[in-house]
Amino acid sequence: MKVSPQRVAAFLRDPGTARVVLLYGEDHGMIRDHAATLVRLVAGSVDDPFLVADLGKDQIPQLASEAASLPLTGGRRVVRLREATDAATDPVAAILKGGAPALVVLEGPGLATRSRLRSLLEAAPDGAAIACYPEEGRALSDTIRSALSDASVTIDADALSWLTDQLGADRVSTRQEVEKLALYVGPGNRVDLDAAITCVGDLAGLSLDDALFAATAGDVVLADRALELAVAEGSTPVGTIRAALMHLQRLHRLRLSVDEGLSAADAVKGARPPIFFRRVGAFTRALGLWSSSALVAAMLGLAEAERACKRTGAPDEVLARNAVLTLARRAAGGAGRQRAQ
Repeated sequence: MKVSPQRVAAFLRDPGTARVVLLYGEDHGMIRDHAATLVRLVAGSVDDPFLVADLGKDQIPQLASEAASLPLTGGRRVVRLREATDAATDPVAAILKGGAPALVVLEGPGLATRSRLRSLLEAAPDGAAIACYPEEGRALSDTIRSALSDASVTIDADALSWLTDQLGADRVSTRQEVEKLALYVGPGNRVDLDAAITCVGDLAGLSLDDALFAATAGDVVLADRALELAVAEGSTPVGTIRAALMHLQRLHRLRLSVDEGLSAADAVKGARPPIFFRRVGAFTRALGLWSSSALVAAMLGLAEAERACKRTGAPDEVLARNAVLTLARRAAGGAGRQRAQ
């Protein structure tokens, strides 16, 4: 089944008969947050070695067998697969067809609109697919107000409006900024505009996605700042490179549409899933900076960077950071346009 935005909160409290849950979309922080909520709900902890199996992309073939395994200590197991792709479709179909007792949670931020895995779970009575896109407008305001209320803090209307404009790019970074703000003013107090600006500042809400959008648009400074924050919040070197690769793949698909005669604005407007409105400008600029051939070359470079990160003793953090900033420097220097000539 396809879980509507209005039903997500209730579903996370009680997934009912669902045995496989897919979380997909552009907000990586929301995907991780929802996944952790489901794991804790069933297993009581995100890292219980007896009840939680945490799998990576290269362990997709083990998915069905892990879901069928019985816990040694009682309770229900959870199998969490990060970076789920359509390669998981057949194992998931086998799980749904059989009687595997575990709850399977799939994190698929890079899935395409026509993903076979998405289609399978949206149609399955005991499957669920939840879209995770950056919050905006009233939904974001409600999230900020609710988080502050949980900390016994209220907020002025102008401060809430300013925060809504600053936050929302990533669920985890938004929550961290709001928690920091609540601690800053203290329980029982009120957030005014000065407090919001002083505490949150101009780096609020920057995420790995911000680093990647800035990089392909040629904004070296913003890419560097956002990447630094993303690393501080837990982004891994290989995860950073894979996210960059998925970003370039999406940019390449739309660049091909432009090559076929579609305007950059129309290509961006027709993107599925939709591009977060605050990033439309950066993505549109990137389409003008990068040729199709330059994007292919850049993707090959990222693939080589990922291989280099996996070598024993490799300075993986340096390699990942250099890979992203190389994209930014190439875009800033017009390398993408030059390859098209």
